[in-house]
Amino acid sequence: MTIRVLLADDQALLRATFRILIDSCDDMTVVAEASDGAEAADLTRAHHPDIVLMDIRMPGTDGLEATSAICADPALSATRVLILTTFETEDYVAQALRAGASGFLGKDVTADTLLAGIRTVASGEALLSPTATRTLITRFLTTPAPGTQLASPERLSDLTDREREVMSLAAEGKSNTEIAEHLTLSPLTIRTHIHRAMTKLSARDRAQLVVIAYQTGLVRATPPAL
Repeated sequence: MTIRVLLADDQALLRATFRILIDSCDDMTVVAEASDGAEAADLTRAHHPDIVLMDIRMPGTDGLEATSAICADPALSATRVLILTTFETEDYVAQALRAGASGFLGKDVTADTLLAGIRTVASGEALLSPTATRTLITRFLTTPAPGTQLASPERLSDLTDREREVMSLAAEGKSNTEIAEHLTLSPLTIRTHIHRAMTKLSARDRAQLVVIAYQTGLVRATPPAL
């Protein structure tokens, strides 16, 4: 299966570089390019890509607004947004995760890491390293956005004990393979538990499952090291 990618960045040279890199792979192709968030949302509706590689800081409609528009559109439920960011924009990344983004990468990543990240998100996984996840959750995701409240623990009432256990380990940044080794189960069984938890909680993907785990108190955030 070919992974169809849409590039959203206001820097034409960077988009051209990403296009060359992505199109050089047999398993992925660039279907469109956007220079701002509004164009990214419009082109996503037109092309239905598997992945939108989204920059946050763009003129006009930024990547946060575009991510929210894309992830809120039921017709685009199969499209995943992968955020490109820098360390200094952690708060923006947290907002993007709330909006439905499936993960994030720094713009200084290697070519191999970028391609692996696209494949990871396209497969349905969340691209959230354990360290970055804990930092973001602790600083931002456990604090409700203006006008909203944290999710009630009752939201987890339909989950089985095993689904809660697997969800909590995923929220710590562990991969399916790592969870499987920890619980002495097969990765396929873990994937099934993750999928069932996502379905019961109406979570768009694994990244949203992580957010719910912390916001309902299933997993407690630990203060970042000083």
